[in-house]
Amino acid sequence: MPYLRGVSSIGCPDYSLKEFLALAVRHRLDAVELRALGGTVDLPQHFASAFGSPAVFAARLREAAVKVVTFNTGLHLIDPAPGEREKFLEFLPWAEKAGIRWLRVFDGGKTADAGEMERAAEAADWWQSIRAANGWQADLMIETHDSLFTIDAIRRFMQVVPNLNILWDSHHTWKRGGEEPVDTWQAIKSRVVHIHVKDSISRPGANHPYTYVPPGTGEFPMASLRTRLQKEFAGVVSLEWESLWHADLTSLEEAIQTAARQAWW
Repeated sequence: MPYLRGVSSIGCPDYSLKEFLALAVRHRLDAVELRALGGTVDLPQHFASAFGSPAVFAARLREAAVKVVTFNTGLHLIDPAPGEREKFLEFLPWAEKAGIRWLRVFDGGKTADAGEMERAAEAADWWQSIRAANGWQADLMIETHDSLFTIDAIRRFMQVVPNLNILWDSHHTWKRGGEEPVDTWQAIKSRVVHIHVKDSISRPGANHPYTYVPPGTGEFPMASLRTRLQKEFAGVVSLEWESLWHADLTSLEEAIQTAARQAWW
């Protein structure tokens, strides 16, 4: 079951949708995820300005030779900021009309303790209720991002919130959690529907105790993970090249080219 290769628009946040899709087609990618376009992460506002209506947006996507599989929203399940849920719901008309399967959200936690897990479950119940009431097809996937960076924390989440799937940030559990990716994968794979990959070296950078480097030139053990995923995963493995947050990175195009030369993912 070969997985699909993808990339996030976080790597080229100033691109238009047309430019981003063309980049993906140029590099023969299977799928893309949308986080930023036209210099903003407020995608519903950008879509309204660029396309006018969800119907026009959906028509453009049907013409594309690569599939948009997710909108990466900024919603935090645990303790969202005022107005976050309302901003998140603005994605739904666009997702539904275009047939977007997944809406990425963050856990938003700090400790992954029982109280946070209870609040995550309450948020999941809110979503399932409003989703059912509206007959929406799109669903949430929660990224292993804030407090969900170890097998134990993710398992607690899976037990308390059994009705949400997972976007696994494999670099996060490896670098911050100190876990071998193949071990994390084995423990959580039953709920994983999408995977982020990136590479780094153990040299402190401006924002982290490590530095991102072009795929295949760092320390992330991609080869062993790739072997497992090629046998066990049919979803999207997406390069998350975080140019939006790290201005010193090379272009997304160069990152994809380096990954191709290295046969990295």
